[in-house]
Amino acid sequence: MNKHYPYRNQQAEIPPDLNGLQPFIEILDYLITKAISSLQSREKTNTELQSSNFQPTEIPPETTSIQIREDSLLAWLQTTFNLSTFDLYILTIALTPELDKQNEQIYVYLQDDIKHKRPTVDLVFSLLCSSIPEKISRRKHFYSNAPLINHKLLHLSSEATLLSQHLILDSQIIRLLLNQNDLDFRLVSCCQLLEFTSNYEFTDNLYLQEDVQNKLQVLVKEQWQKQQPLLLYFQGSNGTGKCRTAKSIAQNLEISLLIADLAKFLEDKTNFDNKLQTLFREAWFFHRLLYIDNFDILYLQENKIYYQSFIKQLENNHSITILAGIENWIPTATDIKGVITIPFTIPESEQRQKCWINQLKAAEINLENKELEIISNRFRLNPEQIADAVATANNTARLQFKNQFKNQNGNNLFSHLCNAARAQSGHDLGNLASKIEPKYTWNDIILPKNQLTQLQDICKEAEYQNLVHQQWGFAEKLSLGKGLNVLFSGSPGTGKTMAAEVIAHNLQLDLYKIDLSQIVSKYIGDTEKNLNRIFTAAQNSNAILLFDEADAIFGKRSEVQDARDRYANIEVGYLLQKMEEYEGIAILTTNARSNMDEAFERRLRFIIEFPLPDKNQRHLIWQKIFPKNAPCNPDLDFEFLAQNFEITGANIRNIALSAAFLAADDGGTIEMVHLIRAIRREYQKMGQILRDKDLGDYLGLR
Repeated sequence: MNKHYPYRNQQAEIPPDLNGLQPFIEILDYLITKAISSLQSREKTNTELQSSNFQPTEIPPETTSIQIREDSLLAWLQTTFNLSTFDLYILTIALTPELDKQNEQIYVYLQDDIKHKRPTVDLVFSLLCSSIPEKISRRKHFYSNAPLINHKLLHLSSEATLLSQHLILDSQIIRLLLNQNDLDFRLVSCCQLLEFTSNYEFTDNLYLQEDVQNKLQVLVKEQWQKQQPLLLYFQGSNGTGKCRTAKSIAQNLEISLLIADLAKFLEDKTNFDNKLQTLFREAWFFHRLLYIDNFDILYLQENKIYYQSFIKQLENNHSITILAGIENWIPTATDIKGVITIPFTIPESEQRQKCWINQLKAAEINLENKELEIISNRFRLNPEQIADAVATANNTARLQFKNQFKNQNGNNLFSHLCNAARAQSGHDLGNLASKIEPKYTWNDIILPKNQLTQLQDICKEAEYQNLVHQQWGFAEKLSLGKGLNVLFSGSPGTGKTMAAEVIAHNLQLDLYKIDLSQIVSKYIGDTEKNLNRIFTAAQNSNAILLFDEADAIFGKRSEVQDARDRYANIEVGYLLQKMEEYEGIAILTTNARSNMDEAFERRLRFIIEFPLPDKNQRHLIWQKIFPKNAPCNPDLDFEFLAQNFEITGANIRNIALSAAFLAADDGGTIEMVHLIRAIRREYQKMGQILRDKDLGDYLGLR
């Protein structure tokens, strides 16, 4: 940024000298008056016109060397873009139709063409050049490398000959010289301009730590006062306060904020470079803080060419610019130097709790301290999401109860808040995994006491994670492994997925099942990319990840015999790393624990074996498998079923459902005959033979 740049007050009126233009306008008026007089004289005398409509009028010698006010915008333009005095005359001629519409009629008259409301190159030469040799020499001012053209301050129309081309002054130059502070029309579709408002205050705490926030404000203000360029990169997930912090900085500088969405820029890729130049110049010319969102979209392979264009523009950056993205800044040999990265993360539990308190207080909602602690610890939401969750829960309550939220009982209140908080997360996981709606509770699952206790311990660890890690300081001792990774091992149908649902239901968190077939790829590098996307999305989604049949991807590393073996081992190593970095809950299931990599097992908080149910457990499962509204015959022999059929809970569920459909087609009451028929069908499906002696007294039932 040129330190002599004079444009400081955005509300400034146009000075009497028209930002330095007045001397040029006066001379131009003199030249035009002389030209009109010449034409009128010729018309009166019916003198035949020669090579032009009027004779060129030589610029008076006393005005050829104009003293431009040093602090004027015109002087700044001249110095910044290395413009000659002749260039300034060209600029003035092109600007005059914007000053007075009558000038269009004057140009039509001088050029003797109704289509020529704008000055042409020929008119410039006619007004400013006294001879043909001078006209020829002045053509260089319209070459592609000429300052006015090269810097795109002036555009020429596409007529066949240079002399016939119209002068079109760039809209930014027009607005700059005329002190017009509206947003350039070329940027309206992809940018937003927030004007400085002196009476606006941010009522919410920023998401940065206070010391970081203060240092950032000081740094930016110092660079602004020195009029030195500065490039910041705000890195973090959406909703972590990046844009809000930029607004605060702009307010502190008492300037407007220009917000650009790079994703929208790329919707018109043919015009990308031109619009990008317009964007940077808009911030530079009009002293605006530039905030460019979605920068990391340029990291995509299909956008590499646009990434290079963007970096090239940044290399000529003249002002303070803030880039924002989710991915980390990737320095390369072509990048500019001196980029300062400011990380934005989800607020810690204590900070989230303060946000919940503020939003609940504003909505006149009271929560028990215990519930407040649970909801702030359990859901890793940013302040904007918390505000939305409170508003959503309040509106939901009003819809259901036609009453104020604050008048409901505590259980309903807390439940609505949890549901609303859950709705704020998981959006990024929707395309990567299948969401499971948890239906099962502790009353539904039948397991040995030891396994059931371990499941309850998992929920307790999740509940007290913040207390132990943050308040008690264990997080300072752990660089990795802050998450809760567990393994469920056992035969199919023993309740592993059900247990995951019970945990999710108890913690009131979403459960996402990862389809490993969509993750594992035969192409080198794709598996890691897929997993990285999943863990990144999960980190911001407050969800439980369920990796079913995890041994398919977390299996033992093999002896390296070829390149594929070597890469497979790299995959396992990468997965171990991501699991250690993940701070959420991840549940893995396997039917064959022996296939799991030992290094991976060491990184697990819990390993729970799910055995086949014994007789007593099967009896309980049979009793609980039927819904309370199911029309069951009171004489159903659950004792016999538990004693004679050594099957899993999943098998029992399938049998009960099949029997229900058979009963629906046979009178509407579930009888033993329907259960026996369903058992036969289930055994056939499993490829097993149902012996007659297993049926006992029910052998005759078909």
